[in-house]
Amino acid sequence: MSQDITPHVLVVDDDAAARALVIEYLAANDFRVTPAASGREMFQRFDDSAIDLVLLDMKMPGESGLELAGRLRERGTVPIMFVTGRGEEADRVMGLELGADDYLVKPFSPRELLARARAVLRRYRVQSTLPERDNTRRAFRFAGFELNLRTRRLTAPGGLRIVLSNGEFNLLAALCRAPQRVLSREQLLGMSRLHEAEVYDRTIDVQVRRLRAKIEADPTRPALIVTERGAGYCFACPVETLY
Repeated sequence: MSQDITPHVLVVDDDAAARALVIEYLAANDFRVTPAASGREMFQRFDDSAIDLVLLDMKMPGESGLELAGRLRERGTVPIMFVTGRGEEADRVMGLELGADDYLVKPFSPRELLARARAVLRRYRVQSTLPERDNTRRAFRFAGFELNLRTRRLTAPGGLRIVLSNGEFNLLAALCRAPQRVLSREQLLGMSRLHEAEVYDRTIDVQVRRLRAKIEADPTRPALIVTERGAGYCFACPVETLY
């Protein structure tokens, strides 16, 4: 998979050995994987970055996996796969009723885990192409970057966080909402809500120059924010939207 669409899986399990096995296998198959040993850690990871899929053990200390899944559903529609014991049919049924997308029964093979994870993500991506309200979006991904709309954080390839001003964040979010389309300066002003009182004398051109300095490999030869002479700007790379 290319770097900009690498799925991010959160593995929530209090068993360190079980987490390590899952993480190693998924990472070897082009997934980005983050561990969490408790519900508290799980929600901390959600605050740090956008998650594509949660692999959640049902038998967690403190809050059960079912309770944690219910709290996740209150926050959004991130796909959830439960890991359950063989004799826990009632829990599996309840988990699916709560909105879980799939479940794995222990012991499971790594190949089955991989196949089921990919299937869930495929279904989710199809659903995500349906029209959605803008305020349901969690993040945009492009060229290895991740722009988290809830935390207003930009993460570069490799995990380095890039500090953006309010104007730079709004402009980048506006570009991500209309990828590979030419937008005039007037359109960008409206879409990014860069009002005069907010940005003082910072024109779109100044904001673009500052943003290029932070995300372009060579700001003098921009490959992401491309100038269309006489027309405006085009965000030239594909953008993945996470809901």
